[in-house]
Amino acid sequence: MAQGRGGASAGRAIGAMAFAAVACCCCVVIADAATTYYVGDSNGWSFSSPSWPNGKHFRAGDTLVFRYIPWIHNVVAVSEDGYNGCTTPPGSRTYTSGADSVTLAKGDNFFICTRFGHCNLGMKLVVYAA
Repeated sequence: MAQGRGGASAGRAIGAMAFAAVACCCCVVIADAATTYYVGDSNGWSFSSPSWPNGKHFRAGDTLVFRYIPWIHNVVAVSEDGYNGCTTPPGSRTYTSGADSVTLAKGDNFFICTRFGHCNLGMKLVVYAA
């Protein structure tokens, strides 16, 4: 009988260790999960968006969601030169759905609106991702 109880105790100990290992793995996965941010929060992608990243800490792999009225705005992912000059260099990606998701790359990520001269009026955004 004593052997039976010892075997049961060992089985419970192994089960508890397995549960702890799985729980630790889940915590690591959750800690590394990317975050989704809504550009401009409740205001969406707008002329007030350039200051929106202030105080936020982005990581490569995080997602930005740009919400806007498509016939008024768009989102163009550009280079630093495109950002500074409000131009669309070859290879730039243009988004026009009104609910666009963009995954951040490491470093500076530059976005502009090219409709109706909006970029020249200040509708542009730079987001740094660590």
